[in-house]
Amino acid sequence: MTTYVVGDIQGCLTEFTKLLAKICFDPSKDLLWLTGDLVNRGPDNVETLRFIRDLGSSVVAVQGNHDLHLIAVVFGNHNVQQSDTFHDILSADDCEQLCDWLCRFPLLHTEAGYILVHAGIPHIWTLPQAKRYAQEVHDAMLGTSSKDFFCRMYGNEPARWSDSLRGIDRLRAITNYLTRMRCVDPVGRLNFEHVLGTEHYPQNFRPWFEYSPQYSEHVAFGHWASIGGVTNRFQFHAVDTGCVWGRKLTALRLPDHKRFSISAESI
Repeated sequence: MTTYVVGDIQGCLTEFTKLLAKICFDPSKDLLWLTGDLVNRGPDNVETLRFIRDLGSSVVAVQGNHDLHLIAVVFGNHNVQQSDTFHDILSADDCEQLCDWLCRFPLLHTEAGYILVHAGIPHIWTLPQAKRYAQEVHDAMLGTSSKDFFCRMYGNEPARWSDSLRGIDRLRAITNYLTRMRCVDPVGRLNFEHVLGTEHYPQNFRPWFEYSPQYSEHVAFGHWASIGGVTNRFQFHAVDTGCVWGRKLTALRLPDHKRFSISAESI
């Protein structure tokens, strides 16, 4: 059995299927870990979800910010944005079933010395804390007040974590750390304005993975396409290599960390 981590697919089904062929992925014996953002900005969103769903138990995925946005549109009556490309999902007969399936994915997965997360884990959290906080959000997503959560999930505040946070502020902060984070300052304050590479970060802010973590596990993450899959940190593996932006889709094989890529074709 081999485990592969694949970066943000974002509806790029052609590249995804070609990448699976390149690594000779066999769902009967291999595992596929997906860093989230399965949909949006790319061309084949509904078929991407159906394809991944049909892979069954061979897939482990975590929530990305675009996945949460889709769910918020469908179940939280949030507005569709001009840049969204998942209209094929919204008009599909199985839209709600697909989004209900998508909603079941957690925000964090840990196994065999590895952590799978969309954006990252701030250095101010231990792994037990991160797992507990991620579960709080997932419970809210699946609970009786899920519509309220998705309606109020959006926002950049609070930008700094405190365990004294309660209610939607707490859930929003956790969601932002795990699915939107790029740069933080020494006390863990988030900066949402910076989306470029690691050489351009704002004063007093650094990429989250440049701080010393409070855990020894390796982290595989997506979200930050502009760093090109490079962290220069042996413990942190960036797997979003910007397929939806015309670059490539990448798979990381565990545990030897060999990379396989397919160049973007359909964007």
